[in-house]
Amino acid sequence: MSLKQLFTEHPESVGESYFDHMRVALSFAGPLALAALAALVHAFLPFLFVTTASATVKRLYARMANRVPHHRATGPVPENGMPAWDPVI
Repeated sequence: MSLKQLFTEHPESVGESYFDHMRVALSFAGPLALAALAALVHAFLPFLFVTTASATVKRLYARMANRVPHHRATGPVPENGMPAWDPVI
């Protein structure tokens, strides 16, 4: 596998360029980092950030599950609720 393929194979598999994929991945990384921080604070002070982390994860999951790859049409969603295409970023 070439060096270029290491950076482009997965983004292309979800219909994105390297930089498109970077933008999408970073748009998940920020909220996840904040959710992790909220969960850490909540672990020690359970009266703070009671639903912050779980609400963030649910919102991001909904975003990811509803993404449509640019280069192929999606089929029906299976009974388990998981998208038919690989949503890994």
